[in-house]
Amino acid sequence: MGLAAVLAGTGGAAVACPPPWPGLVEDRLTITYHEGKTAAVERFVLECHPSGGDHPRAAEACATLDQATRNRAASPFAPVERDAICTFIYGGPQTARITGTWDGREIDAEFDRTNGCEIARWDRLTPTLPEVR
Repeated sequence: MGLAAVLAGTGGAAVACPPPWPGLVEDRLTITYHEGKTAAVERFVLECHPSGGDHPRAAEACATLDQATRNRAASPFAPVERDAICTFIYGGPQTARITGTWDGREIDAEFDRTNGCEIARWDRLTPTLPEVR
């Protein structure tokens, strides 16, 4: 059916259409988490829109990333700025790396808990990154 026939059938009104190739643009991230230098490595796959993968809290993690993407001028995966003034608070030996695709962009971000800025950055993405107590 041609475009003219579709428009004629709707009286020329705008109609919301699904993307032409559903599933082509995918938000899919791999989260690699280290509890500490001697602990085992954990890996999770997080898929969003719709949520899935083997991440233990996929729906909540996707919602957190969606909100962080909407509410911040910078990417939620952006590193702490070089000239940021951060407290010397050590949050633990945990590290994480997130790779994949989010919002149409390639992601390769590393996270740790070595100071107040890094702890805050980590906590903003919890439960995408594991909660640390």
